Amino acid sequence: MSSTPSAEPKHRITLSPSSEPPTRDNASAPPTSLPAAKASKSHPTAPSDKTNASLFFVGTATTVLEWQGIRILTDPNFLHMVSSKSGPSTRVTNPAVDLEDLPNIDLILLSHYHADHFDAKVEASLRRDLPIVTTPHAKDCLVGKKEEGEQFTQVYDLDHWETGLITLPSAGADKPTPTIRVTGMPGKHVPPGLLSQANDLLGAVPPTNGWMLELGASPSTSDFKSGYRIYISGDTLLIDDLKEIPARYKDQKIDLMLIHLGGTTIPGPKLPLLMVTMDAEQGVGLMKLIGADVTIPIHFDDYDVFLSPLEDFKKAVERESLGEKVVYLDRGEEYRFDVK
Repeated sequence: MSSTPSAEPKHRITLSPSSEPPTRDNASAPPTSLPAAKASKSHPTAPSDKTNASLFFVGTATTVLEWQGIRILTDPNFLHMVSSKSGPSTRVTNPAVDLEDLPNIDLILLSHYHADHFDAKVEASLRRDLPIVTTPHAKDCLVGKKEEGEQFTQVYDLDHWETGLITLPSAGADKPTPTIRVTGMPGKHVPPGLLSQANDLLGAVPPTNGWMLELGASPSTSDFKSGYRIYISGDTLLIDDLKEIPARYKDQKIDLMLIHLGGTTIPGPKLPLLMVTMDAEQGVGLMKLIGADVTIPIHFDDYDVFLSPLEDFKKAVERESLGEKVVYLDRGEEYRFDVK
């Protein structure tokens, strides 16, 4: 295991595996597990039967991370094609599982407050005491701007480079405590410059985070050791701020990167005036910058505003001879890995 220098955590969150459904109106007990994965994949060049964690791809940027008996849900969007509107865009795929059919969820990791990452049905349906780690802007939307009784009660905000420490149920009195360190990573949904300055004033596109998740253990209350590191890009473009990530994590292995692609355009592919998420070329550029051991693309074809399909990314990856660094998941498939 390894550790990276870090400031005192802004938040310390203690999780206990929940037996409650993630939704507040579902009176029946939730399923005990996710549906069986359509396919289970592992490291592309060093597969192993010894795995203790998994990532299940639901669709868009929605995934379920399972480790040490807890489940973390990222950017929950469970709209279907028949209920597809997320503002001006239209969903063209269905999620692998519905929100009400999920097993218990212990925490939500929300990159930003936007309808294709936290749809209106999800927002209305979720239990109000479900822990959520998100941006300061999203916390204000989920707490400060909610009417009494509708506020989410366990929302933890992290800005770029701020850190939270999530403590999991102990493995035993004589063993280190399973712990997840989550750090807000930089991200920009709008290109730097005048457009970004205008957006800061108008608030048309919300601020966004990437995340660094470090799965490991705390031998003591003041120490943390990382056994597996996952970088989630969030909805960002390939901006200079991202160069700080490999600088800060120099000589620290990044095991897995979840990269948001699609080349999302505003107002849409027929009139692509502005691109607000990475296309294939920027995605390969981020792969080279971060140097993760394995990359899994997500957020690439679920809406009609995506200009850069997954096939473009695959071609760019092969052109740069990076194919052995990528695992492709379809909705309903999982990636299994081992946390040291």
